[in-house]
This record gives sequence, C-alpha cells and structure tokens, in this order.
Amino acid sequence: MPDLSLTTWTAVFLVTFLAGYVKGAVGFAMPMIMISGLGSIIDPKLAIAGLILPTLATNTVQAFRHGYRAAIAVAKAHWRYLSLLLIMIIASSQLVAIVPVKTLFLIIGIPVVALALIQLLSVRLTIPPNRRGLGEWIAGGSAGFLGGLSGVWGPPTVLYLTALNTPKLEQLRLQGVAYGLGALVLLLAHVQSGIFNRETAPFSAYLLGPAILGLLLGFRTSDALNQTLFRRATLIVLILAGLNLVRRGLSG
Repeated sequence: MPDLSLTTWTAVFLVTFLAGYVKGAVGFAMPMIMISGLGSIIDPKLAIAGLILPTLATNTVQAFRHGYRAAIAVAKAHWRYLSLLLIMIIASSQLVAIVPVKTLFLIIGIPVVALALIQLLSVRLTIPPNRRGLGEWIAGGSAGFLGGLSGVWGPPTVLYLTALNTPKLEQLRLQGVAYGLGALVLLLAHVQSGIFNRETAPFSAYLLGPAILGLLLGFRTSDALNQTLFRRATLIVLILAGLNLVRRGLSG
C-alpha cells in the first residue's frame, strides 16, 4: 500500500465518492474526475491504477441495472464501436510508460472542452444514418486510444452518442457496457504494463466502497432528469472535467 497521510486518504476517498456520484447521475466521467482529482494529490500512475477496480465495478452495475437482455441488445447495436474500443485500449495502454503525463491531459482535455462547448451552445453535431458506421469506427478508435493511455475513454463516447441523439436509457446502458468491457481490458493491459500490480491493486480495492456509494446516490439524481436536462448535464460535466484536465496539462 502507498504510504499516504490521513489527510491524503480522506481527499482520495472524497474524490472517488464524487466521481461515483457524477457517474451515477450522468453515466460517465468517473475516470476523468479520478485521474484529474487524484492526480493532483498522488502520483498520476498510482491514480491510473487506483481507478481500475472502481471503474470496472461501477460500470458493471450500470450496464446490468436494467437486466442483462437490455445490455446485450445495446452491445449488438453498437458492436463496431465496442470492437475498436477494446482493440485500441490494448494497443495504446503500452505507451503509458513513455508518454508524458502533461501531454496526456492536454490530448484529452482540449478536444473535449471544444466539442462539448459547441454542443452546449446549441450547435448540434449530428451523424446521419448513412454515416453511422464510420462514426462508430472513429468514436471507438478515439475512445480506445485515449482510454489505454489515461484510463479515460468517456468523452468520445458521449459526444458520439449525443450526435446520434441517443435516448437516455440506451445511452446509459451502452456507456455501462462500453466502459465495463474497456475497464476489464484496461485491467489486463495494465497488469502487462506493470501499472496494476500487487502493490497498487490493494489501493484500487480500497476505493471500491466510496465509488459504489457515490454511484448509488447518483442513480437517484439520474432518475429525476428528463432527456433535455440529461443532455445538458452531460455536456456541462464534460466541459468542467475537460477544463480541469487542461489545467493539469498546463501546470504539470
């Protein structure tokens, strides 16, 4: 276990709880909040290791919240996106040891803020039905590349689903399936890369409690949001999380 002070442990648990709550409310942003929040108080690579088990657990709960049949159906409908997502997570995760942390934050943060702000200002990005397949490949590849490097693969997914005007329940289910499968692959990939090992795994396990508690409370908020409010809330969370990542990238 890492040698952290009581104050640092408290901050780590609070950040994880907040990440779980936001995920329960809007369906994503847990890795972004954890990597940007935890990365401010502990080593960024330890932060990546720490988010692996909470991300896997909360996404499993989210994916199967409405039953396994619904989860399977949404996975079949978006199989292209899911396939490339997993392939790219495996490929790019091996670059963690050589890509500067500040570069990772900027790679993720800048396009997230720009694209989310465009949509929040009512400039709707849409994917026509005849371009959906291409959109799935692009979104899956982008999400997987960023996910393998940083543990964050939500923004391209959310922007893609928003562009498709996906209904709230379907969006939440696909996010759970995509992020859950991605988290499983990320776990295996970072066992290989050495990020997730016998020293860092207990730290990640300790974060399961606050993550699940936050998720369950966030579900209550999500159930009260209609489609319009849900879409606006996801974009606001994207902008805030992206700005924080840019701040971290610029400040180091």
